[in-house]
Amino acid sequence: MQQILNFLIKNSYKMLFLLLLGISLILTIKSHSYHRSEYINSANAITGGVYENINSMNEYLSLKQKNNSLAEENARLKELLFNKKDTLLNIKDIVVREHDKFTIRKAKVIKNQFNTRENYLTLNIGAKDSIKTDMGVINDKGIVGIIEKTSNHFATVLSVLNTKSRINAKIKNSEHFGSLAWDGKNVGYVQLMDVPRLASLKKGDSIVTGADSEIFPENIPIGKIDKVYIDKKTNYYIINVRLFNDMTALGYVYVIENKLKTEKETLESQTESNP
Repeated sequence: MQQILNFLIKNSYKMLFLLLLGISLILTIKSHSYHRSEYINSANAITGGVYENINSMNEYLSLKQKNNSLAEENARLKELLFNKKDTLLNIKDIVVREHDKFTIRKAKVIKNQFNTRENYLTLNIGAKDSIKTDMGVINDKGIVGIIEKTSNHFATVLSVLNTKSRINAKIKNSEHFGSLAWDGKNVGYVQLMDVPRLASLKKGDSIVTGADSEIFPENIPIGKIDKVYIDKKTNYYIINVRLFNDMTALGYVYVIENKLKTEKETLESQTESNP
């Protein structure tokens, strides 16, 4: 307390000056319309700038929530797209029907490995979210990989940048198909193997998922033809495909469940064992 009193006594003249200055400014502003309008304009400009900065900060802090909402909306739209027949959608189609073939779930990549020959990703959803082995994983640009293992709250994904990965794919314009693999060399390219030389193709043609895949819906984008080689051992094409996806920068992804996969595989297995 004594220190406060000492401070007030020591600075009494300065404080009296500031008090009188403040009073004179208030009286001047109140008695002159010009000064009053200038004060109001200045105050509005300052408070407006403060509110604008606060609003910008709030918008920045809400980006995470907005991105999450957009990802959920994209999941719903993709589910509609993959399940649609060759008819126009209407409002009633927004409710997913029981007999729809595909279910789409939003997830986020929390670990992304791409610097080895056998790369995996980790997602922030797992068995408690109905995620199972052999479900496809995509994002807005194309395929990402296939669910490998799950725990209650997480799932690992066999990346397309894994030398063990094999995905049914086709040339979009010609319908000729092959097996999509990765040679372990360049993270921007994968290879489409076993494509017959009868296939009509050229550089720049799109490569998409094939109809024979029970993991991915048909026509999910993969990439574009960059170079074409001939395998001297098999006499088939080997196509170097430039990926649409930047596999080194993945955020939100979508896990695809094919609800008819088990039924089809069981029927085919029974047919092959009892011809």
